[in-house]
Amino acid sequence: MKINIDLKKTALVALNVVLGAYLVLAVTAFNEPADKKQVCGEVKVDIADNVVDGFLNADEIKLMLKRKGLYPLGKPMSEVDIRAIEEALRRSPFVADAQCFKTVAGRVDIKLTQRMPVIRVMADNGDDYYIDNHGGIMQNTKYVSDIVVATGPIGRNYARKVLTGVGNAIVADRFWHNQVVQVNVLADGTVEIVPRVGDNIVYLGSPGGIGRKLDRLAKFYKYGLSRVGWDRYSYISLEFDNQIICKKRGRAGSAAN
Repeated sequence: MKINIDLKKTALVALNVVLGAYLVLAVTAFNEPADKKQVCGEVKVDIADNVVDGFLNADEIKLMLKRKGLYPLGKPMSEVDIRAIEEALRRSPFVADAQCFKTVAGRVDIKLTQRMPVIRVMADNGDDYYIDNHGGIMQNTKYVSDIVVATGPIGRNYARKVLTGVGNAIVADRFWHNQVVQVNVLADGTVEIVPRVGDNIVYLGSPGGIGRKLDRLAKFYKYGLSRVGWDRYSYISLEFDNQIICKKRGRAGSAAN
């Protein structure tokens, strides 16, 4: 009786071992050919916070990965190295973070968060770089974008602490984002802007409260210059809170409350 029980236990263990080995081989045989045969048929690039055009887009990401031999389209999914893709993208000066995923449908998803350049600095000392929306310095590259240029005696500390606020205020407002083409930093740290429309210079004085000053200037444009003409004044000053001082072409300045 005892022998029969031992034989049954031995047979049961052997059967479990055989079944386990069969399942492992079956799963391996099922998965391996499919993994080797399946190729990446689609690459989806999702760029968050895509406010400034021309710095990051799907075509640029494609070229960036192709140069490094990492673009996954057409490759077997088993050979797509998502970690290598993430690391390559994170080395870009315009990428804050990158995440890459494979899907069972043969698609590779790439999700990017970009650093947002808000102003380009072309300083008198030869420095040429971008400032992002958090005050970080981004190296100059071949990228071309419609972004405000700041000129003058600009140190990097001033750029990070002061021009970041100026750039953010301009980018946040669609009208000023399209209207301002240049910010001139003067020797005393005050600033003036060069508008796209109208042949004049706008002096803002201290860069503090830049948003409030731009709001005042927008009202002056709407209710003042739109009536008398955009080129009537050569110089407009918003240095003082309670008035706007304008200089007519070839004449002394006049003040408007």
